[in-house]
Amino acid sequence: MHESVLLTESIKYLNLNKKSIIVDCTLGYAGHSSNILKQIKEGYLYAFDQDQEAIKEADKKLKQIGTNYEIINTNFVNLKEEIKKRTDKVDGILFDLGVSSPQLDEDYRGFSFHKEAKLDMRMNQNQKLNAYDVVNNYSQEELIKIFKIYGEEKYANSIAKGIIKERNIKQIETTLELAEIIKENVPEKYRRKSHPARKIFQAIRIEVNDELNVFEKALKGALDIIKPGGRICVITFHSLEDKICKNIFNEVSKLPKELQNLPVIPDEYKPKFKIIANITPTKEEIEKNNRSRSARLRVIEREM
Repeated sequence: MHESVLLTESIKYLNLNKKSIIVDCTLGYAGHSSNILKQIKEGYLYAFDQDQEAIKEADKKLKQIGTNYEIINTNFVNLKEEIKKRTDKVDGILFDLGVSSPQLDEDYRGFSFHKEAKLDMRMNQNQKLNAYDVVNNYSQEELIKIFKIYGEEKYANSIAKGIIKERNIKQIETTLELAEIIKENVPEKYRRKSHPARKIFQAIRIEVNDELNVFEKALKGALDIIKPGGRICVITFHSLEDKICKNIFNEVSKLPKELQNLPVIPDEYKPKFKIIANITPTKEEIEKNNRSRSARLRVIEREM
């Protein structure tokens, strides 16, 4: 069962009314979308997803609530272009950047290091690059780079070396094979803290789906299609995603340094956005849903 993280808070900060036009960039299994749809009876919901299974399940769920929605079957990197085809501006945009529980729980998708599956990790099952290609075809230097940057893994070098050594004997085919190799190439003490495969699997997933570049482009596009008074809510689960969000939000909500001491700021230089919130889950939510422990919600509002 998938539980949407920071659900109450994100719905609250979207500032919904019955006529709101809202975009859910990460439909998933409609945890957020179904709650949004209930509150916008005379409005409209546009929801993005590229995962066919998620779309099928979400559509069933949303149909029971209303018909005032459209599921756009594409990566949210195309957010601005797709929304521009349909409407001029929207009242609220939500990004929930977590991998949904069903994707993690379905063995054959290859997202989880706890379950035996072919190495895959594609959000879009039609794309070519998958986890198998990354693990078996990337050079040692490339592997070290993604493990260090996307996984923030301090044993990136020894893990990459171990992968190369194993794949020289035979191709690495499954999630559990890879998890075992990772475990064997970190110190015993480090293994006891938490499963050493977690960060590496995260890094490979980010690489396979080009998640950071996609998010940065989509978030910049979101700023262009939000109405004055409209809000963008972003739930991140990774320090690099959060850093991108924080930097972009700061950039558009703060005065340039050289203008900060001027007694009067000309209108064209005033920031168009203001930061509304920066929230982490409550202790109760973390206890109830362990996947929420690294989540953070940032909210920004367009002023003019």
